[in-house]
Amino acid sequence: MVIANGSYGIKINMDLASAYKNKNVFITGHTGFKGSWLSLWLYKMGANVFGYSLRPDNIPNNYTASCVGDVLAGETIADIRNKKSLKEAIKKADPDYVFHLAAQPLVRESYNCPVETFEINVIGSLNVLDSLQQYENQCSVVIVTSDKCYDNKEQLWGYRESDPLGGHDPYSASKAAAEIAVSSYRKSFFPSEFLDEHGVKIATARAGNVIGGGDWAKDRIIPDAVRALSNGKNVIVRNPNSIRPWQHVLEPLSGYLTLAAKMYESKDPDLFSPWNFGPCCSDECTVSDLMDLFCGEWGCVAWEHLSSSNTPHEASVLRLCIDKAVYKLNWSPRWNLFEAIKRTASWYKEYYNNNTKSMQNTCFADIDAYMEV
Repeated sequence: MVIANGSYGIKINMDLASAYKNKNVFITGHTGFKGSWLSLWLYKMGANVFGYSLRPDNIPNNYTASCVGDVLAGETIADIRNKKSLKEAIKKADPDYVFHLAAQPLVRESYNCPVETFEINVIGSLNVLDSLQQYENQCSVVIVTSDKCYDNKEQLWGYRESDPLGGHDPYSASKAAAEIAVSSYRKSFFPSEFLDEHGVKIATARAGNVIGGGDWAKDRIIPDAVRALSNGKNVIVRNPNSIRPWQHVLEPLSGYLTLAAKMYESKDPDLFSPWNFGPCCSDECTVSDLMDLFCGEWGCVAWEHLSSSNTPHEASVLRLCIDKAVYKLNWSPRWNLFEAIKRTASWYKEYYNNNTKSMQNTCFADIDAYMEV
């Protein structure tokens, strides 16, 4: 693995701030890891941000640590499966943009609650779209699914948006099912040929494994490492040779924001489709490489492999092809893996050095640095 310092230096070819300034943005899952960062970024660009989510699952969490509630124009604490509550919240927000991130997001947890995983990830997504059927204004909608939605044959090359969907575990299968369900709703109720009548533009987004400050979810490699290292313990690694498309959380968020903004200004039906947002192939690495880099940034090398024959199935290799986003959206990653790990470790170390302080300004500083590349 070869990682160079710095970033790719490819700018998003549009002014995101002007696209979102004074616009109403509705985010489901705003209390989660991605949703909290997206809320802060949109607020910083001058948007009116409305959140809909359950309370955070974990303590600590970025929503609380970064005082995300303070930047919201409105907030509804409710389940995405509560269609009545969701529809009322969307109507009240009167959104120009909708980002649907609410989900059961963990592969291993999906083995413990498979039915709930399908309900949240599939029915929850359809509840969002169903709530927009009588919407009377223009609206760009990005439904976030997952890179796990592909029928993963553990092939050497990256999956393209046109590749078959599937899923061994309930989480992956639920995300594939959500993609199929959203495609059906888009064709049935929001067809591009009648766009002038309904005004709702829908795309799906499939991102790689995200890292960054503020994630404390269980059974994720960086949060697991942070919990161990902050307590002076060794990091336990299950699958050191597995390969994943890791990227800083701001990378896919910039993709979602770019896609939604371009949809808002265009009637091109090619935009209303699935999109991959992942790292460049030169940044792929194994879990063991990731841990070497992260522990090095933390100030120690302290991880150990602990395998078990009773663990549920997890794919060994997953790669994404991002050519479509690069060439059709002019989007590309800005931070390489080295920079992503450096920023992630720095965020957590600052939190643990003074955890009574709000991390909001630290998030804003990372967003500023990302946008300046």
